Amino acid sequence: MDKMTVKDIDLKGKRVLMRVDFNVPMEGGKVTDDKRIKAALPTIKYVLEQGASLVLMSHLGRPKGGFDPEFSLKAAAEVLSGHLGIPVQMAPDCVGPEVEKMAKALKPGDVLMLENTRFHPEEEKNDVGLAKKMAVLGDVYVNDAFGSAHRAHSSTEAVAHLLPAVSGFLMEKELEYLGKATSNPEHPYIAILGGAKISDKILVVENLLSKCDRLIIGGGMANTFLVAKGLNMQDSLVEAGSVDTAKAILAKSGSRIILPVDAVIADKFEAEANSKTVEIDKIPAGWRMMDVGPKTLELYKTTLKGAKLIVWNGPVGVFEMPKFAEGTFALAKLLAESGATTVIGGGDSASAVKKAGVAKQMTFVSTGGGASLEFLEGKELPGVAALLNKK
Repeated sequence: MDKMTVKDIDLKGKRVLMRVDFNVPMEGGKVTDDKRIKAALPTIKYVLEQGASLVLMSHLGRPKGGFDPEFSLKAAAEVLSGHLGIPVQMAPDCVGPEVEKMAKALKPGDVLMLENTRFHPEEEKNDVGLAKKMAVLGDVYVNDAFGSAHRAHSSTEAVAHLLPAVSGFLMEKELEYLGKATSNPEHPYIAILGGAKISDKILVVENLLSKCDRLIIGGGMANTFLVAKGLNMQDSLVEAGSVDTAKAILAKSGSRIILPVDAVIADKFEAEANSKTVEIDKIPAGWRMMDVGPKTLELYKTTLKGAKLIVWNGPVGVFEMPKFAEGTFALAKLLAESGATTVIGGGDSASAVKKAGVAKQMTFVSTGGGASLEFLEGKELPGVAALLNKK
């Protein structure tokens, strides 16, 4: 990675303004999954050990503008305090005179959590005025929020131009592992793409096909490719507007794309629908593909054999419904046993390896769904581009 990190800058006696991704699931005012808070701990602890004070900022959910207790970061601050074993002060806002006063009063080793940056509508407009108010809260800016790095917002992009800006350890790790997928990957390199829509992932498909040896396509997006091959997918989810694109990709890539050969189908898009397993060209009228079948999983196993690098983004079935989760979980287990470097894109794929009980056996699980997807497309992420380059 050619970006400077917290290790490349002197932090002693400094006040560090750090963007974290504490956009955590909440229920009844309590944090239900603190994975993202834990992911930021190595950088937070390092900053404090260097004799700096710390001002943390994050967004949470999609508030409608203005303070809303439902989207307050207070609960996240309490969870962080528990992990650190020290008090974490909570600011009433993310900018303003009172917040500035609290930040200036911090001593080395103190931590202040700012309130949700999205309580200010200007945040999502990448407003420089708001960024200037944020910048006065610190001497140095650290971005450890990979999950928000694809968004050019005041707290991720504009503020990085106003202070010396470096990456945290989580950001560094994300860029290192996702970088393996897009620049100088180890071979054999197998990429796996699932999820519902091909239109969301056209650029990822094209970018990965230029790097990998084989591309496994599953989930709803496989249906569109199968229609492009001339199959009747009956009531399966198909993006009619993307069939020609799929045809063009197949014409260029031929045997390098691996598509399902059998399917678990259902007579309704419902958890308790009737289901059966059929060959991919024998789906009856009124039925739809919901998961990959056992022959497809055997094909995956053969394809993954001997791989040095496997990158996976998106489930290969409707894994939210237990009846149609088997293919996705079986694939997760194949990756866990592969012996390859395994890089899991965030979002649904991260959730799938966790539910399959194999998250710890993966080399790296990304914390950013949208950000990892844009990175795999080959796009430069605004929150990363704004950081200082190594000399």
